[in-house]
Amino acid sequence: LKSNVKGTENGYPLNIEVTTIRCDESSPVDKEFLLNLLPKVNYAALRSAVQQLNPHCSPPLPEIPEELDVSDEDGNRNLDDAVIANLHRVMFDIYLVEGWLVCPDTGRKFPVKDCIPNMILHEDEI
Repeated sequence: LKSNVKGTENGYPLNIEVTTIRCDESSPVDKEFLLNLLPKVNYAALRSAVQQLNPHCSPPLPEIPEELDVSDEDGNRNLDDAVIANLHRVMFDIYLVEGWLVCPDTGRKFPVKDCIPNMILHEDEI
């Protein structure tokens, strides 16, 4: 998600302020699905989100690589199962239930309620 407030130049990635988070038990890992999805992921934004959510999770979220070339589809097929499982966990089993998504450029806060972000702009922001 990205902030589209008028005049915003750097509205991505949004920062996360947690009120309530849900950390589900690990769901079954679908390696092929994850590998097909990875090239579409902004990995730096994913790592940033994990770092912002981790203090609110008990137990802590699993470690994911500091860097990962998600465009290297052949290299990603060689990721070990533990890395695949950790990526799956942070991408599919953690939910921001209540909180805010915050524009890094303007500080505009978009509320999240029941896991649904409200990105509707006010009339003066269009």
